[in-house]
Amino acid sequence: MRKKIVAGNWKMNKTLQEGLELAKELDAALAGKAINCDVVIGTPFIHLASVASAIDTTKIGVASQNCADKVSGAYTGEISASMVASTGAKYVILGHSERRAYYGETTAILKEKTELVLANGLTPIFCIGEVLEEREAGIQNQIVKNQIEESLFGLSAEDFGKIVLAYEPVWAIGTGKTATAAQAQEIHEYIRSVVAGKYGKEVADNCSILYGGSCNGANAKELFANPDVDGGLIGGAALTVAAFMPIIEAWG
Repeated sequence: MRKKIVAGNWKMNKTLQEGLELAKELDAALAGKAINCDVVIGTPFIHLASVASAIDTTKIGVASQNCADKVSGAYTGEISASMVASTGAKYVILGHSERRAYYGETTAILKEKTELVLANGLTPIFCIGEVLEEREAGIQNQIVKNQIEESLFGLSAEDFGKIVLAYEPVWAIGTGKTATAAQAQEIHEYIRSVVAGKYGKEVADNCSILYGGSCNGANAKELFANPDVDGGLIGGAALTVAAFMPIIEAWG
């Protein structure tokens, strides 16, 4: 049975004090509740250790939003996968469209990052997705296939099995546009078929694929009802407990 996951990506929001307050508020909201999915929060680097020590990490997983593609050394300002692991974080978000677009992260760089994340016992939440022009040209399937193949298909089946994929239609991030439930299902099903073509049906069936494009409390239930949508990578709606909890509760 593959995992159902609702992961919040705070992006560059919340001071340390505000982030701690939000994490503790979410922790309190989940206390004593039976929830039917794994919950993850992706905080800024400087929050990781404080948040991980302030909440019940058996209930809420902590994620870094990125890590370096180097083990250690003279890379001023960078944070290694081993540093992330030392904070108590368990996940790393990799390949987010904003990292690809604004910071020039290539599939080769992301291959290095993925291998380092896995080597440090962390779970990659690996983002893939197309921009509007690619969707309008009808080449979205080829785009996501290339992103998966070039960064991930050098992994063993065992290591690939530790990865969570997150499909994010870039044209739906922060725009208020959302892929329809049918569009989301169609491409998630295709992504799973790409994985099956390389690693076989069992690995593909066990791979959690999250939807990440303006998912909120109003549309989460419809999106999550699709057989190949295993949860969400949530942006703006993860910045308050009031907006985030209905998405978690959409798993019923």
